Amino acid sequence: MTKGQSLIISDIADGVLRGINNVTDTVTSPFQPTSIRLGVTGLSRSGKTVFITSLVANLLDRGRMPQLIGAASGSIQTAYLQPQPDDTVPRFDYEAHLGDLTAPTPKWPDSTRTVSQLRLSLKVQPRGLIGTMSGPRTVHLDIVDYPGEWLLDLALLDKTYSEWSADVLDRIANRDAAQSYLKLQSGIDGTQSLEEPVAQSLAHSFTQYLRTARAEGFYDCTPGRFLLPGEMEGSPALTFAPLDPLDSAPRKSLWREMDRRFEAYKSRIVKPFFRDHFARIDRQVVLVDALGAIHKGPQAVEDMRHALADILGAFKPGRNAWLTQLFRGKRVERILFAATKADHLHHRQHPRLTAIMEALVGDAHDRARFAGADTQAMSIAALRATVEETIDHQGQTLDCVRGTLMDSGKQAAFYPGELPEDPTHLLNPARSGAEKWLDADYEIMSFAPAPLTLKPGDGPPHIRLDKAAEFLIGDRLR
Repeated sequence: MTKGQSLIISDIADGVLRGINNVTDTVTSPFQPTSIRLGVTGLSRSGKTVFITSLVANLLDRGRMPQLIGAASGSIQTAYLQPQPDDTVPRFDYEAHLGDLTAPTPKWPDSTRTVSQLRLSLKVQPRGLIGTMSGPRTVHLDIVDYPGEWLLDLALLDKTYSEWSADVLDRIANRDAAQSYLKLQSGIDGTQSLEEPVAQSLAHSFTQYLRTARAEGFYDCTPGRFLLPGEMEGSPALTFAPLDPLDSAPRKSLWREMDRRFEAYKSRIVKPFFRDHFARIDRQVVLVDALGAIHKGPQAVEDMRHALADILGAFKPGRNAWLTQLFRGKRVERILFAATKADHLHHRQHPRLTAIMEALVGDAHDRARFAGADTQAMSIAALRATVEETIDHQGQTLDCVRGTLMDSGKQAAFYPGELPEDPTHLLNPARSGAEKWLDADYEIMSFAPAPLTLKPGDGPPHIRLDKAAEFLIGDRLR
């Protein structure tokens, strides 16, 4: 063989190898490690920490996940925890929270107070011919936990301090919890020179109102960081409060300083949250304590409906030029609205709770669909704390739930009342400003988590957590 022939054969061989490599890259590239960034949020007491803990436990041990197709079919071969990719974000303390729920005397874990993250990696063997050729792939599930109150701050970006003050003072004018703050601010002249003790007194009083309002079932409690300040507590960016609007105020006056701090809150706190965390989310679950709002009455239900619309407004970047530029065409692909604590009801009432959830988020649901996201509503219990029981009471058969009461530690059967088949029987009184339900009382109990005895391969008991997981991430796990 001559040298020239050898070079030609070598070139042909190189070409064949390059072709094989190109084909291999084409086949295997879809099966390289991928990541899903799942945002978990909700308003206070909606059960975010329990949801994440139970979801992770049930993805690690998938015996109770029949409606997650990847688990039922065996596509998910294994799952394991890994260090999260963001070194500056606190880790979600999964082990401690699971320890709380599985202790001999279990307790509910502490609630969300800041952003945290956890990475769960799953080895998935795709089905079909391509899956057989490619072998298993790794899917990283990055769960981002953050308070829903922070999403409500999005509305502040479109407002000046004067507009925000006017809105807040008008909205809280008739609330008993706000009277102490309203009396304090009405006696202060915003044109006078700034005195820091006065600013701090106003901010403290307004924060106290927000805490009381949240405890009473109101959800329009912005700024969100006043309730969950973290390391920002006591900073000037969190030391402002609404004052009666002024046409003008002199430099170095209290009103002007409040205005400056309001703008600092937006630029230093609100925008970084949306830039660093929210804008990177692929899938989102919004947890809602709808039963808690129904128990508190029509005003709480209507306030929740408005809050949900505001929260979901964050998923429609077109409403805000800065947010539109931040997303740059990226959008959340799927959004789940989940009514939590379904275990407080007999399963016969679950479809009614789901229908109420769908009606509650109707406005927000339409906004999200308009933005291109696939949305769904359902009722769930991330950790089942009760068992069902039917009892006879004064000649009536009542479908109850039985559990351990938080306040006494005693076992009790509980009948919460009959939710209406037609959600408008709740939403119409709420929209019309009714102060109480006319035809029914809806009770709610606080149940402690039940002691768990788990079989090997089983995660904690739940209601429709597998269905929620299938909607949120199931398409990536087959």
